[in-house]
Amino acid sequence: MKDFITLAVFTYPHEYSVLKLLLEQERIRFFFQNETMVGVFPFYSNALGGIKLKVHELDKERAQHIIDTFNDFSSPLKIV
Repeated sequence: MKDFITLAVFTYPHEYSVLKLLLEQERIRFFFQNETMVGVFPFYSNALGGIKLKVHELDKERAQHIIDTFNDFSSPLKIV
């Protein structure tokens, strides 16, 4: 896990459901730290520092491009 970096932080799992699908389709190596804990105890999210998207260093640029495309003003979908 030492080769993974935090690329984004979310409060609740529904905020990244589409992003997770896109990352899987692109075969990007990633995981969401604290995902299970927040799924069981949703109000712990802030105490844990949120749900962190961890991406392998070699996949950082591709993952960032997907996030940037989502956050583009012309796109109707937004990552909150």
